[in-house]
Amino acid sequence: MVGLERGTVELVPHDEEWEQLFEQEADRLRSALGDRALAVEHVGSTAIEGIVAKPILDILVAVEDLGEPEDYPELEGLGYTYRPNDGVDDRLFFARGPEDDRTQYLSITEVGSKTHTEQLVFRDYLREHPQAAERYARVKLELAERYPDDRDAYTAAKSGFVQAILERATA
Repeated sequence: MVGLERGTVELVPHDEEWEQLFEQEADRLRSALGDRALAVEHVGSTAIEGIVAKPILDILVAVEDLGEPEDYPELEGLGYTYRPNDGVDDRLFFARGPEDDRTQYLSITEVGSKTHTEQLVFRDYLREHPQAAERYARVKLELAERYPDDRDAYTAAKSGFVQAILERATA
């Protein structure tokens, strides 16, 4: 199952259903976006087997030209809402589900952008290095306990670990 209140941090054990839910949503996105969606990727912790995660699917759509939020009106019909000012310059960020039950986060970014590259490198490294994934899970559990109602603080606190993995993966 997926869904979590906006701004909160709750981690749950990995659920095999997440991959199937991703595939269903990826099909909906491909159908809605057509040829503009060059790739639809499952990213974030729900894409890494065996580790705890917030029960929200992170989806990355790679496009040729990012454009503006208004260029994606079909996303509203799929239940997505544009979330401006999220602090990441090279993506458009959308959320699906009401604020008390977010189910998907969707990042649209250009192929080869920093966001595109880092999301895939991080996911793939943790998939290929189970010990690093285990360490990441431990960090997340500790931070979730410390910041259960402050998603921004939780995200900021784990950024050092994420950066270290990205550096290791690209070395």
